Parts: sequence; C-alpha cells; structure tokens
Amino acid sequence: MTFTEKTRIGIIYKNEAARDIILRRIPALHTAAPHIASLFKSLSLEQYYRIRQEELSQLDWIAETLSELADIPYDLPNEEPEPEIIPSPDYESAGVPSASAFVKAPAQAELWGVYEIELRGPDHGNPFTNVSLAAEFRSGDKVVRTGGFYDGDGVYRIRFMPDIQGDWKFRTSSNARSLDGIEGAFRSVETSPGNHGPLRVKDTFHFAYADGTSYIPVGTTCYAWTHQGDELEEQTLEALKASPFNKMRMCVFPKSYLFNENEPIYNPFEGSLAEGLDYTRFNPAFFQHLENRIADLGKLGIEADLILFHPYDRWGYSEMTPAEDDRYLRYITARLSAYRNVWWSLANEYDLMWTKDEDDWERFAKIVTENDPVGHLISNHNCLSFFDYSKPWVTHCSIQRIDVYKTSEATNEWREKWKKPIVIDECAYEGDIDQGWGNISGEEMTRRFWEGAVRGGYVGHGETYLNAEEILWWSKGGKLTGTSPQRIAFLRKITEESPGGVLNPLPSDWDLPCAGIKDEYYLYYFGFNQPRFRNFNRKPGIRYQVEVIDTWSMSIEKLPGTFEGSFRIQLPGKQFMAVRLMKVV
Repeated sequence: MTFTEKTRIGIIYKNEAARDIILRRIPALHTAAPHIASLFKSLSLEQYYRIRQEELSQLDWIAETLSELADIPYDLPNEEPEPEIIPSPDYESAGVPSASAFVKAPAQAELWGVYEIELRGPDHGNPFTNVSLAAEFRSGDKVVRTGGFYDGDGVYRIRFMPDIQGDWKFRTSSNARSLDGIEGAFRSVETSPGNHGPLRVKDTFHFAYADGTSYIPVGTTCYAWTHQGDELEEQTLEALKASPFNKMRMCVFPKSYLFNENEPIYNPFEGSLAEGLDYTRFNPAFFQHLENRIADLGKLGIEADLILFHPYDRWGYSEMTPAEDDRYLRYITARLSAYRNVWWSLANEYDLMWTKDEDDWERFAKIVTENDPVGHLISNHNCLSFFDYSKPWVTHCSIQRIDVYKTSEATNEWREKWKKPIVIDECAYEGDIDQGWGNISGEEMTRRFWEGAVRGGYVGHGETYLNAEEILWWSKGGKLTGTSPQRIAFLRKITEESPGGVLNPLPSDWDLPCAGIKDEYYLYYFGFNQPRFRNFNRKPGIRYQVEVIDTWSMSIEKLPGTFEGSFRIQLPGKQFMAVRLMKVV
C-alpha cells in the first residue's frame, strides 16, 4: 500500500520512516503552535496544498512529496489494541463481608434532581480500573440501571436522576464485596422552582423540558472557562446571570489555542505534562470542579453543552488510545448524566481529530448513550465537513458554518435534509481579532440570529474582542462587552411571544424570509435590505394588527388600525427591520 494525495498528514507523520520526509516538506509541523500542527495533521496532502500553495510556490509539490514517500512501506496501523482492564472478582478477599461498606444515602430527592449515594470502600490497587460499581433503581415497574464511579480517598458515588415521583428502591452491584448488594430506599418529591427536568426534542425541530415547558436555545461559547480559576470563573457566571443566554458551549478538556495558552488549574488525570499523565487514574479534583460549575450553570437556568473531545491540545487528550477514550467516556457519563442541564457534544470540529474515524465516533456515541440513563441531547460538531446528522442517536444538528458569508440562510435546507432541530453553534464571533471567524460586527451577529430564527433554527453567540489581558469571552469567559447580547435578548422575547413559543418557517417571497402560522401570525425579516415600503398580500377577510420592529434599536411600532387583503406598509429605509402581523380575533 502506498501513500496518496488523499492520505492525512497525521498518518504520514505517525509512520516513523516517513516522519523526517514530511517534516522537511512541511517544516511548520515541527515549529507551529499545537493548534496549527493539529490542523495540519487533519488535512490530506491535497487539502494542505490547496490552502498553502501560494506559500509553497511549487506546482508539483504533491507529486514530489509522494515520490519521496514512494519507497516507504505503508500499512494501515496494525497495533495491538490495549487490553481492556477487567475488574477481578477477587479484588477484595473472601473474608470481607458483602455489603459492608459505609453508606450515606438521603431519604428523598426532588424529581429530576441529583440523588447521590456515597459509599466508603477499598482504595488499594487502582480503584478507577480495578473496581466496577453500579446500581439498579426500581419504582413500580420502572427499572433503571446506572454506573457508579470512584471519587478518590476511598469514596465511591452513584448518581441517579429520578424521573417519576414516589418511592424508589436501589441495590448496588460491584466486584468489590464490600460495595456489592447494598440496598436502600428513598422518595422522589415534587420539583423546586425552576426545575423543569432535562430537555427533549419537541415537534421535530424544537425543544421542551420534560415537564412540557418550551425551551428556546440561546447559546454562547466559552470553551475553556472552567480552567481559569475561581475569580475569573465567578466573573463569567455574573456576566451570564445578566445575559439572555441559556446554553453554554464548553470543553471538558483544557484547550491550547490562540489567546488561550495558559495552563489549566487542574489536570483531568493524575500526573503532569512534564512527568507524564496516568490515563488510568482520573483526578477527582478536576471533575469535582467541573461538576460544581455545571451545577452553577443549572442554578442560572443554563444548559451545559459539554464538548467531550477537541483537537486543540498540547497535553495528549486528543490522541489517547481507544481504551483510554472509552474509559474516560464511561467515567464522565457516570459522574454527570444525573445533572439535568447537560448536553453531550462528542467533539468540537470532529473532522480535525485526525486519530479518530467514523467507527470511533459511532463507538463513542454508543458508550455515551448506553451509560446515560437520562437520555440527554447529543450531537457532534463539524469544521470543514458536516457530520452525518441522520444517524439515529443524533438528537439535533450542531453546526459550524462552512461558507465564509452565508450561514443561517441555509437553515431551511438543513431542516428538510435532516428533519431535526438545527442549532448553529458557531456562525462566527462578534469581535475584532485577525481571524475571519472572529471579527464580525454586532450588527452581523444579530442579523445571523434573526435569519436563523425566522427560518426555524437556533443560532449561537460568541465574542472575541481583543483586550490587554487577552481574556476573550469565547475562550476564557470574563465580561461581555459586545453589542449583540442585548439584541439577542430582544429576539428571544419576540420568539417567546410567538404562538407556541417557537418559530417555524412559512413559504414566502424569494427576498423576504418569514416565520409563523398561516393566516394567524407572520414575522418577516428584512436583514441587510432597507426598503421604504413593502406590499403584503394576505387572504381577504382576515384582519391583522401590524407592528414594525427595529431589531437593532429594539423598538416596536404598532401601526394604527387593522389591515387585510392587499396592503402597503411604510418602512424607514433602514437595515435590520422586521414586520409582525397578528390576526385580530
């Protein structure tokens, strides 16, 4: 087998015999920042040449590279998979009584709350890999099984989210005798204010909480906010509290990227970058901190859209072995699936993770869904090419733009293609950095939100304004300084006031998108067009109240009288205007 123009650079780099050649042909692999090197590795030779041909100045660069690689034997990696660590039934001696561990289990938990069983058990060997733990919960005919996890210092935990009120019983199972066969009971009581349960897809394209309350995702991105220390993290929470955002897109692992080069406060595994990380031993402090921040978001009514993998990495988390990946996924789902405000995003820019292929993403999805008894929302996020959102386990489409200018305008097409909610998590960011994805204006960010909304989708926000401290919201959090959040809040209010609290696209003129309910409610959005008037043609006999909405100044002008049939509405000749027609009963 030979290398071709379709071979990923990372595959060539991994081949020891070919590494010197590819480093000579692409010196930046050795000298570039980790996030750039990761990007290069994800590209094929053909893709790399396409984006760097001016710099390379060689028409035959690909042919010359392949010529040098021609004599190097290339076989697909045939590495022996790391054997799965099977917990032994002899982890504790036969003299240890079954179900003898100290247990702390509350007598009640609220519906859709976190019920936690704490167990004090053995800590010899490596409890992260040597001990298996789970529990079966029963209420009437309902049976739910959930995994437990080791939390360090001899402490084990099992977390469960009751989804019906009433009496529950549980029984543990473990290879450790002291943790096996422990029984208990508790009662699930009514919810506290603000607890509407976990989210579900509703009516194909939208979302609602488990109690039926409509949910309009108004998301923002702070990739590495939980790795910045308490002072900055608390500032981020204060900014969120005053914002319209009810979803936070965030990474589990720390991130190495532009304006985000500091070391994290905690490592997810024991050890250090200098001395090496032990991927068989999780660092409980890291995950305790993460879940505390998820709980903080929950108190604010904000969903935590957790990114499980990403390519922007200098620690090695993006290149863990399959066994290490799988162990991590089982651990994090055991820890976090009982939190009602969690979403799973398998990756940020999955297609830049050169060590993962389609089978890996399928395996990851299977592990997460099988170990998440709550059934949280789950998706995968793209960079250069869309993920296959038609897969049955995908609940919604988590999309990054693949066109430099058009993003939200394709929402109708994506709805029809995938028949799932469209969440454009990355439409570019309001800011002023040198990257094209991070320097759109507040007006353009707001326009993209409106375009997506009237086409039946949901657009996400991010902010990348430069400052002396290099604390950019999109990476580290801190303060919101842009002009779009308050306009996004205005759009959220408009959407909530719509019939059913959602917007669905309606057939409309070629130049004017529209959402609403036929003959009942129409919301038109003019975007960057600036007409002085517009003629509307509606069914005779139905009278409408008409409002002219300035989406930038956030004003609503209610026109006097009512309108029906064919009528003309005068407009101010400004951009970012909308018109709302509401049937008069």
